[in-house]
Amino acid sequence: MAYYNNKKEPVEEIETTVWSCTSDSCSGWMREDYSFETEPTCPLCHAEMTKETRVLPKLS
Repeated sequence: MAYYNNKKEPVEEIETTVWSCTSDSCSGWMREDYSFETEPTCPLCHAEMTKETRVLPKLS
């Protein structure tokens, strides 16, 4: 992260497909690119997950 006059450089954000937990009591999610399964279960509560799109910081 680069700093210039104590100001952080803006982070590029992109629309990213993620898997999101369907349980109301769990806020688990993961980027689709980092999932090893075609239809994963939540690693936190083991509920089903659905695809959605979020605007997230771009990973290098």
